[in-house]
Amino acid sequence: MRFLAVLMALVVTAAAAGWWWLTQPLPLSGPTVEYSVEAGSSPREVARGWGDAGIQTSPWVLYQWFRWSGQSRQIKAGNYELRQGASARDLLRMMVQGDESLARVKLIEGWTFQRWREELAKAEDLQPTTRDWSPQQIMNALGMPGVPAEGRFFPDTYAYAKGNTDLAVMQRALHAMQKHLDAAWAQRDRQTPLKSADEALILASIVEKETGQEADRPMIAGVFTNRLRIDMPLQTDPTVIYGLGTAFDGNLRRVDLRTDTPFNTYTRRGLPPSPIAMPGKAALMASVQPAQTPALYFVARGDGTTTFSATLAEHNRAVNLYQRKVRTQP
Repeated sequence: MRFLAVLMALVVTAAAAGWWWLTQPLPLSGPTVEYSVEAGSSPREVARGWGDAGIQTSPWVLYQWFRWSGQSRQIKAGNYELRQGASARDLLRMMVQGDESLARVKLIEGWTFQRWREELAKAEDLQPTTRDWSPQQIMNALGMPGVPAEGRFFPDTYAYAKGNTDLAVMQRALHAMQKHLDAAWAQRDRQTPLKSADEALILASIVEKETGQEADRPMIAGVFTNRLRIDMPLQTDPTVIYGLGTAFDGNLRRVDLRTDTPFNTYTRRGLPPSPIAMPGKAALMASVQPAQTPALYFVARGDGTTTFSATLAEHNRAVNLYQRKVRTQP
């Protein structure tokens, strides 16, 4: 009986010690420890990997905890980050729930596809799968062969697990843009001259580049919609600049406006052949629900706002006032 009592006391003591250990912060080699659990890793390999990464406790003890919990086979592959103060229970819970450490990359309204690729290339712990691919190779991989990449990715902040690929982030942004574009097209003004959702995307990209003021977007879309209706050239500088590509040095000249390219809306009527940037939700909605306005012209005031005119004479006065800084007689 005495032996059994001693044995029971030892068991209780061991259980209490084990419970205490499970609730105490794990000793780490730094403020955080990161480890990537590869698909197919055994619980023993995971425990050893955390030890190598910087958890300063016995991998054998960690492995025994994984086994004893009954959850060792539920550990999910992923990229994990353990912070100071986390316990062994916290560690296992994180891996069982797949609570991966995430990084973020942002796509800004009005950026071109090339500009976003540059941002993706700099993103923390994002695998550059598409680094040497052409835009068309990327679109082929995304299941949209023959579709231009420009304008097809929705501007937003995208969180991703460290070690993920740039193509996976692009896939999410592509789906997000298609979702927002479909929703906008379904709400279109039935009198629109636009023939398809793709044309709405092209117009939205122009509206996005023409102003940073959300309140002005419906009016600017209204001007371009009016011009499309009467077959008047859009005459918008951002399309010309896009068509110049790397030849554009920051200074748009008269000769540029006269040089014909598929994107020169001074020399060609109608919409350009593809979007010129990544439009946001406000620009998408403005393109399909433009303001009802008689305006055919607009000019920037120089303070971020815009003046709209219905006639060329009114427009010329606005240009003199706000851009040429010439005060006209009342």
